[in-house]
Amino acid sequence: MKPSRYLAHPERHRTEHIGWLRAAVLGANDGIISTASLIAGVAAANASHGSIITTAVAGLVAGAMSMAAGEFVSVSTQADTEKADLERERKELASDHEAEQRELTAIYVRRGLDYKLANQVATELMKHDALGAHARDELGISDALSAKPLQAALASAGSFAGGAALPLAVVLIAPQADLLAWTILTALASLASLGAVAAKVGGAPVMKSVCRVTFWGALAMGLTAGAGAIFNVSA
Repeated sequence: MKPSRYLAHPERHRTEHIGWLRAAVLGANDGIISTASLIAGVAAANASHGSIITTAVAGLVAGAMSMAAGEFVSVSTQADTEKADLERERKELASDHEAEQRELTAIYVRRGLDYKLANQVATELMKHDALGAHARDELGISDALSAKPLQAALASAGSFAGGAALPLAVVLIAPQADLLAWTILTALASLASLGAVAAKVGGAPVMKSVCRVTFWGALAMGLTAGAGAIFNVSA
């Protein structure tokens, strides 16, 4: 039997999507909730239709840029930490290769292998890719889960803008008299759909995801609309 048959790995796992999925879901969720909440707040304050549109557009642009900047900075920090750990590991491998092999062996022993097999596995893996073995099994860093700042920033900004565009569209087409109700109902429906899609892609329970996202969306819009009603400015 050819060894190449054992090397093939056609399976795809959902953890491969976790980086962009987390950023995309967070961005779209925030885009819908924050923009719809802004609209609900100013609509409840009896602001003019023009003021509501201006608020929605400003919220979309500012939110998308904030999400992009926040994701880029936070994920860049994670990436810098990963690089520093890998550089330290590279130096340790160069200065004391045998100690690093013993360390890797100990990791496999703690995971359930007997010492002889653990040492054999550690030896073979370090022959193949010593730094990669330590990155994966000692530091928990892998290609699928490693930090990608630009990918996270673009996914967050794009998804936020896409999410924010939904309540903005409602402002443009819904009748002024029913704008608040239309905004809240369409936002909740959009959030429920987003929660269902995210759950499907991530393999999570759909109903739990839908209930979670709609609850927090309803709470955010309700509180913001209440604040707007308190400060009724009739702009």
